[in-house]
Amino acid sequence: MLRRNFLLSVAGASAAPAFLRAAELSHIDRVDRALAGKELDRPPFTFWHHFGLPTPEEHAARTLAFHRAYRTDIVKVMSDFPYPKPPGKWYELKVEANPFPQQIRSLNLIREGLGGSAYMMETVFNPWNVAQKLSSKEEVLRLKDENPQALLDALDVITQSEINHARRVLAINGVVGILYSVANANRAEMSPADYEKFSRPFDKRFLEAIGETKLTFLHLHVQPGYLEFFRGFNAPVINYSLQVSGIPMAEVRSQFPSWVIAGGIDEVNYRTLTSEDLRRQWQSAAQAAGRKFLLTPGCSVPNDSTDAELARLPDLLHA
Repeated sequence: MLRRNFLLSVAGASAAPAFLRAAELSHIDRVDRALAGKELDRPPFTFWHHFGLPTPEEHAARTLAFHRAYRTDIVKVMSDFPYPKPPGKWYELKVEANPFPQQIRSLNLIREGLGGSAYMMETVFNPWNVAQKLSSKEEVLRLKDENPQALLDALDVITQSEINHARRVLAINGVVGILYSVANANRAEMSPADYEKFSRPFDKRFLEAIGETKLTFLHLHVQPGYLEFFRGFNAPVINYSLQVSGIPMAEVRSQFPSWVIAGGIDEVNYRTLTSEDLRRQWQSAAQAAGRKFLLTPGCSVPNDSTDAELARLPDLLHA
């Protein structure tokens, strides 16, 4: 090749989108490079839904099968085992040293099955969500109004129990982060003032307690007016639903300039999205987020998604 043509070809390569330039990477290499904002062959991706299986063995087997079938770059482990209920009133709780033993068993089985080929990420639902599962949304709101200190005490206990769980989880080889789910940073759940009093302190404390991790997701069901509550939280990745929240990804990038952003895919309408729809969502999100970007839905995709519907995204990415 003539020198001039060679230089032109190099210049053209450097101008191409980052995900077109690098050689094919392993799951782990691809994630590491995205977290560092380096060049990629394609964006790392993952997605998930609830399996709702009764035993750790079934849960682990289905999680591994899902990862292998759809070639996800990150194994996001769903948490469907319940927090232990007290014998008396739901809010009269004690700190649990190991609140989710079945989940610990499942994570260890998944670790064995992966053999170090991909990163694992555990799911933890925030204390407000756990309180609702122990009782109901209506009961939690009633306690907030009638006996707010009792509610705060219960949330404090749940927080410490979940910190104990997270520390057990992060000691498992291959688990490099927590998807910490905050589903109540929106007006359908509570006012900004109530979020600031009854949820933010516990959410922030959990993330501070687990320390620095490679891949913890701050997973937000969020609306405008709540996003600023999360500045300064200890998490390297922010994950939210662009379509449900209505918050442009460029706005999230401006507010969280150094974070990795995970999202872009419409989880609500996932089953009806064509390959071209998915491509447009991927490219639009990647452009707004920049290099520190993971392609994911804003939350779990529908549990009744068919194999063909689930395969559409990894097939598009040539995963």
